[in-house]
Amino acid sequence: MLGYLLKYTIVKSQSKIVYVAMSGGVDSSVAAALLQNQGYAVTGVFMRPWQPWPGLCMWQGDREDAMRAASVLEIPFLTWDFSKEYKKEVGDYMIREYKAGRTPNPDVMCNKEIKFGLFLKKALKYKADFIATGHYVRIRPMTNDKRPMTREKKSEKSSLVISHKLLVAKDKNKDQSYFLWTLTQKQLSKCLFPIGDYIKPEVRKLAAKFGLPNHDKKDSQGVCFIGPIDMKDFLSKYIKNKKGKIINVDGAVIGEHDGVYYYTIGQRHGLNIGDGGGPYYVVGKDMKKNIIYVGKKNDLGSSKLKLSNISWVSEPLKLPARIEVKIRYRSKSEIAILVKNGELRFIKSVRAITPGQSAVFYRGQEMLGGGIIT
Repeated sequence: MLGYLLKYTIVKSQSKIVYVAMSGGVDSSVAAALLQNQGYAVTGVFMRPWQPWPGLCMWQGDREDAMRAASVLEIPFLTWDFSKEYKKEVGDYMIREYKAGRTPNPDVMCNKEIKFGLFLKKALKYKADFIATGHYVRIRPMTNDKRPMTREKKSEKSSLVISHKLLVAKDKNKDQSYFLWTLTQKQLSKCLFPIGDYIKPEVRKLAAKFGLPNHDKKDSQGVCFIGPIDMKDFLSKYIKNKKGKIINVDGAVIGEHDGVYYYTIGQRHGLNIGDGGGPYYVVGKDMKKNIIYVGKKNDLGSSKLKLSNISWVSEPLKLPARIEVKIRYRSKSEIAILVKNGELRFIKSVRAITPGQSAVFYRGQEMLGGGIIT
């Protein structure tokens, strides 16, 4: 029925078991439907996240949407309560990083510790052959002669060494490779990303054809476990307000803030400055003195940064290496040289390098890995 749209079949088998992380959204629901159509034995799993306080998170509604989609597909549906792990590995990490003056990326940590950590381990314990998610990213198995794994080679009973390339999605506006730089070859060998070869309108069209009730559900916004809430409002529950000075790059006090922790490098909105000389951007922070430094857009430029926790999807590159780098989600890739001490040197100045965020490495369509900006 949907053969003309099923452009890429990763593996086709009546016996392979796959556990699909179903969030209640259209993407993960279509991922489950595609895999079922390809012959997999599919089980849907909703992962209950941390709810910081009553009324903040609407995960119950998302779970109901996931259950309805699973019911239409007539697949088993499970709910795994990962709320404690979400709090420890994602929530506490995020609050801790803000307290230290950095701007963390909770979605990266959520993928690392929960979806491709805890969820993967538990699914394998339940005898799953693979897990799948609704991420917009593509995976390609490769042979040891550096050529893509073909159907013929899959049928060969040989000792071919297989690696997995992680490629950006067909839909460049929805690509989520930036958030997956911590994945390893061992994890990728157990992962399927069914919607990476589709653009969003095709995914919605598939959802309607499969009869999924969430085919027109809006995309989720905000942090992975707390939804579309103002970050400052969230942090104020855990970090006390502490008023301090806002100083411009010339040394003049031009305003007052209510906590240096709440602001991030490059931030423009939410600054209490009324001198009429704006727009101003946060260009630096002094955590000990509780001071925010602001300047104009041109004051945000820098040509190098240092990285920690560098991770490679496959073999590390021989350094120094010329690569493309994204320093934030949806930012333009910039050319840089990565050297042995974890330093990235950009060919052109880049704007608003932010400690705590991820710098992710690319070469063309392939995502190579990344690290955390210090």
